[in-house]
Amino acid sequence: MKIMMATMGLDIGGAETHIVELAKELKHRGHDVLIVSNGGVYVPEVEAAGIRHYAAPLNQRSVTAMNRARGVLRRVITEERPDVVHAHARIPAFLCGLLKKRMKFAFVTSCHGVYQVSGALKLLSNWGEHTLAVSEDIRDYLMEQYGIPPEQITLTINGIDTEKFSPSVSGEAVRQELGLGDAPVVGHVSRLDQAASHTARQLIALAPRLSERIPGIRVLITGGGGVYEELSAQAREVNRALGRECLTLTGPRTDVNRLVAACDLFVGVSRAALEAMAAEKPAVLSGAQGHTGLFTQSLLDKAVDTNFCCRTDPVSNEDQLFEEITAALALPPEQKRELGAYGRQVVQERYSVSRMAEDCLSAYAKVRRKKYRVVMSGYYGFGNAGDDAILDSIQQAVRAASDDVSVTVLSNDPELTKKQYGLDAIPRFRVLRVFSALREGDVLLSGGGSLLQDTTSTRSLLYYLSVIRCAQWLHKPVMLYANGIGPVRKPANRRRVRHVVERAALVTLRDHASAQELVQMGITRPAQVTADPVFHLEPAGEERSRALLAGTGLPQGRPFVAVSVRDWPNTGDFFAQLAGLCCHLRRKHKLEVLFLLMQPERDRQATAQVRALMEEPSYVLDVPTTPRELMGVLGQAQLCLAMRLHTLIFAARMAVPAMGLVYDPKVASYLEELDLPAAGDVEAFDGLEAVRRADALMEHYNAVLARLREKSAQLTRAAGENERLLLELLESSKR
Repeated sequence: MKIMMATMGLDIGGAETHIVELAKELKHRGHDVLIVSNGGVYVPEVEAAGIRHYAAPLNQRSVTAMNRARGVLRRVITEERPDVVHAHARIPAFLCGLLKKRMKFAFVTSCHGVYQVSGALKLLSNWGEHTLAVSEDIRDYLMEQYGIPPEQITLTINGIDTEKFSPSVSGEAVRQELGLGDAPVVGHVSRLDQAASHTARQLIALAPRLSERIPGIRVLITGGGGVYEELSAQAREVNRALGRECLTLTGPRTDVNRLVAACDLFVGVSRAALEAMAAEKPAVLSGAQGHTGLFTQSLLDKAVDTNFCCRTDPVSNEDQLFEEITAALALPPEQKRELGAYGRQVVQERYSVSRMAEDCLSAYAKVRRKKYRVVMSGYYGFGNAGDDAILDSIQQAVRAASDDVSVTVLSNDPELTKKQYGLDAIPRFRVLRVFSALREGDVLLSGGGSLLQDTTSTRSLLYYLSVIRCAQWLHKPVMLYANGIGPVRKPANRRRVRHVVERAALVTLRDHASAQELVQMGITRPAQVTADPVFHLEPAGEERSRALLAGTGLPQGRPFVAVSVRDWPNTGDFFAQLAGLCCHLRRKHKLEVLFLLMQPERDRQATAQVRALMEEPSYVLDVPTTPRELMGVLGQAQLCLAMRLHTLIFAARMAVPAMGLVYDPKVASYLEELDLPAAGDVEAFDGLEAVRRADALMEHYNAVLARLREKSAQLTRAAGENERLLLELLESSKR
């Protein structure tokens, strides 16, 4: 990717060093990185790493400066065309946010601290499409003060280069350069501006007392900023009064690792403290926002929560800081070494540069404008486990095949779809939004499932055909993705389907019966039989599946039959006959009976009716579950008895022998595809015949299982063709 960072400046400071290390790591990983800022001491370092720098007055709030900075940002974005713009402070984020409205780039921000949120300053805050928070309390602050949803925030860290900041780095050259000699040295690194100079001021004020308690002690303060000259003058006065060089202010420097190496104790916060800890220096955590004290294992959780900024503790007074410093320096050498070693261990385990880069790349992936844009139309967002499994399996397979495809789903419940699958989703009946999504997309993917049928209703068929026709009117390629076709009974509907399918760019079907249905409609265009997308879906783990089973009350370790039944008209005494079949399976074959709800609001009442008619005990899984969880539970069964098609498909995916309860021709055709028996037609169900067929299956169980395993493996391989063909279509759409 090409990544543009925008920040106020590149002088000494925790956020600035964070940006430098992040940019260098991303560059090292092969990404093209550029930075726009007001400049500073780190510019030569980033340019030496091959990172381009553009100067812009992003550190000033004046209207004139902000207009100039916006002009620079607009020019750079226009010329460089970055894949992602990443802003690291409030002014850069505000200006980039203004430009995004017209320039339509992917926009991420990082929040490095807590800002004033009242009045006009709150209006200046723009946190982009996704935000990286460098600590848990900052994440909470973003949610509470700005109302940012938690799913739009990634918790990250200040990544530390533990090779650069290491006990192997010598501070001897710095000691000689600054005339530190063998004296104990207290170090501090910070941006020296009005807001961040609290600890530096305290150290200057404490120098006489420290010198009296520890003769020869040196205090080394590194950093530049608006109050540097003022503090330098104060330090010179203190040194004159002491008659020796006690305080040394170096100004801004980039060799912070060598300066830290020259210290015996570090006083400070945030990234600077973590860098000192990486160099195995004991650290007193004290800064402008709070004072936590000498870092030990007991303070880990508190320090991590605020990114080592001490925001949950009161700010120190001079007496408190004096006692902390003198007590730390008085510790036995072995205890100091233990504190240093523990500090480095914490940094290595929790604050690597690599993890910081991974966090950012993850955030970029969430907002990046992908090369290909797919719109998915199907029966999504209705709480139907079968269709939700199709959605989950398609998005999983597409992501596995390419990370350059974005998916927008036409959903009945967009918020639920976003929450469950992390996909962009829009209301399926909002005509203008659907039209806009199709216009901006590259391909319409219709399916899977049985969308082109009029058994449910002509209205449903017309909806899906209308979406396809709209895409074709916009000259967007249409892929019928692993569809089950039919039955389409009405002549007018058959003509409509024929007209649309003939113009589709690509047609894949989940079974041979669907291919035959197209032929019977007079459709001549080629169609490829692959497999239902669910054959690529991974089930929930065995531990989760067993936990769900335990919650039903099913006796542990007992074999069971998984039963799926739904509401359907004109079934006569079907429920009573099915209850008898379930009881027979328990009595003769010692199978406990567990009912699964694939679409709870439509399956719950039918399930209750069957259970009420049973003479044997039964169980039901009636808690919110994902398709993967249902598949995992079904995988523990010995037998499946299912009315819903996707329960049968789940069973085949998990190689569990099954019998179908046929309410629709698609169930019968899929049973034939899988070489599995039907228990009977629900509108003319013969309970005795169903019992005979069940007994025959159990008698030849091992042979049925062996055939099913082979067939399941074949269908899993065939399902992969859907993604391969989709990627070919996407590539051709861009030519």
